Amino acid sequence: MDTKKLIEISKKAGVAILDIYNSTEFSSVVDFKADNSPLTLADKASHEVIMEELSQLTPDIPIISEEGEEVAYDIRKDYDRYWLIDPLDGTKEFINRNGEFTVNIALIENNIPIEGYIYVPVTGVMYYTLGGESFKQTENAVELLKVNNKAEKRIAVRSKSHASPEEESILQKYDVQDSISVGSSLKFCMVAEGKADIYYRHGPTMEWDTAAGQAVLQGAGGKIFKGNEELEQFQYNKKSLLNSGFLCLGF
Repeated sequence: MDTKKLIEISKKAGVAILDIYNSTEFSSVVDFKADNSPLTLADKASHEVIMEELSQLTPDIPIISEEGEEVAYDIRKDYDRYWLIDPLDGTKEFINRNGEFTVNIALIENNIPIEGYIYVPVTGVMYYTLGGESFKQTENAVELLKVNNKAEKRIAVRSKSHASPEEESILQKYDVQDSISVGSSLKFCMVAEGKADIYYRHGPTMEWDTAAGQAVLQGAGGKIFKGNEELEQFQYNKKSLLNSGFLCLGF
């Protein structure tokens, strides 16, 4: 896939988000979806940019987006390749105005994320995959990402919005000595770049929440497992797009 173009699309979506984030007129406008999760104007703006750009870039590849119309399983079960999009991951972080929200674009092939693009609009940092490896692009440099592979005294990255008591036993099992907290798909990126070693999520997520992060993490040498055991790899395009809990390891 055209990595340069995908980075441009991610950044263009980020500009659309920031236009609203930095606007006193619109930044506090929040609707609610059927499940009562917050939906801002920024979600919609980012979605529209990505849909238009991807439709032009790869007209033959279908798109599943959090903000798009639901695609029936009877149709999407036959997809062997498709885009999976979260136009604004970390809507709560957007509303709380802490900057820890991202644009997530993933390419799924045979139900596995093979490419991931994660853009952080506020900082301008871009995480992406290329040739089976993962990279972090800042204003001044491009860095190859590699997990820590630490054997002890590990660091966990934890959710700001979805912490759970079930985490404690998991973290003890892996000799976690410290933790950091961050929002959105940035948790996957923290493990991918070695700032953390483990990320456990007990509560539910959707497939578009994890796909780009999984691709970036795996490109850096990390792994993601279903549930809390190192047994079953994550799969996508399930009948229900709801994920189980999962365990990300950077070792």
